Amino acid sequence: MSTRRQGLEPMDFRGLRTTSLKDRPSKVCLADFGKPWEPGSSLARFLDSLPRILAAEQFREAVGAIVSAFRGNRTILMGMGAHPIKVGLNPILIDVMERGILSGLALNGAGIVHDVELALAGKTSEDVAAHLNQGQFGTARETAEFIHDAVAWGFRTGNQGLGRTVGEKLLQAGAPFAHMSLLAAAAKLEIPVTVHVAVGTDIVHMHAAMDGAATGALSHYDFRLFCRLVTTLEQGVFLNLGSAVIIPEVFLKAVSVARNLGFSLEGITTINMDFQRHYRTQVNVVERPTLGTGSGINLIGHHEIMFPLLMAAVLEQLDERTKL
Repeated sequence: MSTRRQGLEPMDFRGLRTTSLKDRPSKVCLADFGKPWEPGSSLARFLDSLPRILAAEQFREAVGAIVSAFRGNRTILMGMGAHPIKVGLNPILIDVMERGILSGLALNGAGIVHDVELALAGKTSEDVAAHLNQGQFGTARETAEFIHDAVAWGFRTGNQGLGRTVGEKLLQAGAPFAHMSLLAAAAKLEIPVTVHVAVGTDIVHMHAAMDGAATGALSHYDFRLFCRLVTTLEQGVFLNLGSAVIIPEVFLKAVSVARNLGFSLEGITTINMDFQRHYRTQVNVVERPTLGTGSGINLIGHHEIMFPLLMAAVLEQLDERTKL
């Protein structure tokens, strides 16, 4: 039934019941506020000066979870896309591996493309727009030849996956920039690195030497290895760095495998780091795997800033000499 507007009077608020601001619970108080920066202070003091609100507090929680997992000898597993490689994070990732902080690394297929190019030539990331119209996008000969030769060798010898195979081949070949390669570093340090290929997504898939059966076999080996790593994530940490689709999907299936086979993921912390919030990373990394068993954290921002800052904060906290 419609209300006739004629004759309506504004509300009279004189009868409104009020409460006391002093007694009302509030989400923000002065103790949560940030503190001005003091030039010359330590990173630890800077982090302590951030507001204890929203992302700043989640950042501290992420640091604490990684530090706690490391000190407790728990698994710290990272999955990532190729973009972190392209924005210059390999030296930081290798340092984290050498310090024994990372228990394992999972890459999408593009990850090995860019990592191999860095190892072979000290550069990567072509200008797609400039090369696509000429039909030259993705046609770099050396990239495809090296990866497919490695895959063929790994398929023949068996008993290892795509990540370990390419890493070992880089070391054997004496690639001039192997010291900047995640795959070579992982092989040298004997840290598990798995590669999860979606056929047709990577430039090497359009080269004639591509062997789908061999690539699939090695990548499936890596998926099974990744599942084994996920089974050890009780009280551990899983970080997703810059993968919006492949790694979140692979991680969710590995979580299902782990729970199906009776492994506990109690106390797991998942940390999603990307440019922006995506549905798949939100539900497959932050929410579903931790529901009722752990906690999920979103740290959204540029990889080249956020990840070095996170690792620096972790190292500061692990250094017992650091004083606030």
